[in-house]
Amino acid sequence: METHLLVTEHSQDASELLAEDTGLSKTKIKQAMQKGAVWISGGRKAERLRRSKKRLKPGDQLHLYYNEDILTKNVPMPTLISDHNDYSIWYKPYGVLCQGSKWGDHCTIDRMIEIYTQKRSYLVHRLDRATTGLMIIAHSKDMAAKLSKLFRDRAIDKRYLAIVDGDFPYCEKKQTITSTLDGKKAISHMRRLRYSQRHHQSLIDVNIETGRKHQIRRQLSDQGYPIVGDRLYNPAGDDKQHTADLKLCCYSLGFKCPITHIKVLHELDAVLKPVLPVES
Repeated sequence: METHLLVTEHSQDASELLAEDTGLSKTKIKQAMQKGAVWISGGRKAERLRRSKKRLKPGDQLHLYYNEDILTKNVPMPTLISDHNDYSIWYKPYGVLCQGSKWGDHCTIDRMIEIYTQKRSYLVHRLDRATTGLMIIAHSKDMAAKLSKLFRDRAIDKRYLAIVDGDFPYCEKKQTITSTLDGKKAISHMRRLRYSQRHHQSLIDVNIETGRKHQIRRQLSDQGYPIVGDRLYNPAGDDKQHTADLKLCCYSLGFKCPITHIKVLHELDAVLKPVLPVES
């Protein structure tokens, strides 16, 4: 359901207006507001409307994007790894989003953390929905700007673990893969850690210099070693693989703390890292 209303009087209640127009209960409208499915515009850039008591004025426009399936969807809660007040480090589970849509944002990591911590939360980088691992969340605009600059300057060491199909060539030193993705240079460094002959799969350590869309997934697939569980870039994977989660995880982030200016390294516990299947 999608509806758009023009406000004609001062101090009209948004939830009442939308309930009258759609036939939905005020409770459902308020839940949709909390989950980011209601927007307000009119003489301003459209923004999400969270509070039904927000004072409206003639000329404002209300927009409701109501989809029961989306609004009732649940994803696992991110796990706090380290809190530095102005920013924090979190583990993003499989399925958690880094970007919402007009239909809602309650399954996005920044919104979930904002509700949990009761602090403003700002994304400074992204992971694919299907990728797990460490993420940095800023809690002020100033810190968001500082952390974003670190990413732009490639001053953050990002390391990933991936399980791929095939016997990825072993080398003492990391192999550098340079390619062009969407017209931009993409640079990754990869090294095989282990190989399972029984399952014909390899565990790969990857660190990236650039952050192109689906960079690791696309480069490994192009090399002939698609990631297990990758429905997009591993179409030849068997049916069992296609029911599995993507085996790609950002397990380590290293950077100079913008507060202390001391080098910090955050690494996931072993239990959260992807591992090769047991040989037996």
